[in-house]
Amino acid sequence: MPVYSMTGYASAQHSSATATPESESKSTAARRLGIEIRSVNSRFLDLSFRLPDELRSHEPALRERVMAQLKRGKVEVRAAIETTTSGSLAAPSPQLLQRVNSLQDSIKAWLPQAAPLSVADILRMASNEQAPTNDWADDVLPLADTVLQSLVAARQREGERLTTMLLGHLKQLRTLAEKALPLVPQLVEQQRQRFIERWKEAMALAEGATLPEAAQDRALTEATAFAIRIDVAEELTRLHSHLDEMERILKKGGEVGKRLDFLIQELHREANTMGSKSAALELTRISVDMKVLIEQMREQVQNVE
Repeated sequence: MPVYSMTGYASAQHSSATATPESESKSTAARRLGIEIRSVNSRFLDLSFRLPDELRSHEPALRERVMAQLKRGKVEVRAAIETTTSGSLAAPSPQLLQRVNSLQDSIKAWLPQAAPLSVADILRMASNEQAPTNDWADDVLPLADTVLQSLVAARQREGERLTTMLLGHLKQLRTLAEKALPLVPQLVEQQRQRFIERWKEAMALAEGATLPEAAQDRALTEATAFAIRIDVAEELTRLHSHLDEMERILKKGGEVGKRLDFLIQELHREANTMGSKSAALELTRISVDMKVLIEQMREQVQNVE
């Protein structure tokens, strides 16, 4: 299964043309239904609809279709109906003019400063009055299905891009872990040699006042404690395990966003522990580089469904 992003956009339109015999001259009124869906990342599926009154009754069916296709994301569904008239201008009917004139007189009585209607305003009202009404029942749902398919395809393409990027970051993390692994035995051996040298110096200064066995035991104990304190082998093992699991999840696909988010937190925890245990500048640099990569991955995983 592919990995889907929660970010995407798609739109489509459907037009219908109807003759308007009410006009003085022959003209054609075209009505266009447009639907667009956009989505961004969210922890859950958050739906919002902006529909004209003519389409309000279709919202439950639209909601059902969206929920069947999308599982996470903040999704906004917009629909609009536009009317354009070709041919001669629609002439306002006497009834419209009488009604508009009466309403304008009433408004002016209450709001003397209100601007009067222009000829363009009257013509626009006439065009809306004579515009045909459409029953969009047979068009809105198929059009919504088309837009949803385009949106899912867009989210899949973005998901493929995110997967490629995340797999690349996983490879870089493995490389850093491989660099860190041989550093720990080297550090332990260096510290062991340092403790032995200090022990020899202490023996030379003590001139036999301290038992050699007791001093040697103390040096070995401190060396052992240091080795345990800086040993990051366990952290590296867990880190490799998390990287393997992330790679497996990405290749399997599906709804993987929440699992990836959890694994990112675990990776960050191991990188932090490595940094806190670091006893060498090189290991500190590796830990910092790991945390930078993990933070970049966290930003990308936030967009995965």
